[in-house]
Amino acid sequence: MRLRVEFTTEPFDLDEAPDHAVVAREVIQSAELDAVDVGPFGNTAEGGADEVLTAVDSLLRRALASGATRVSLQVNVIGEEGR
Repeated sequence: MRLRVEFTTEPFDLDEAPDHAVVAREVIQSAELDAVDVGPFGNTAEGGADEVLTAVDSLLRRALASGATRVSLQVNVIGEEGR
């Protein structure tokens, strides 16, 4: 199964990316995911279910430990692996 995760972390800071946002992006960018798109107001990535779920676990744990007070995320099934 292939999944797409979309997420944001808060609180926002328009002048400089907060530590929790930087950490969350690093987790996603270093995971074995494809179609990674990071931006100032939202981030998306796609990959196999195991890879996405492992990345989401790490993202939540590390972002909260780095000062996030809210993590909004959505996970969608986008297809079957290998199709």
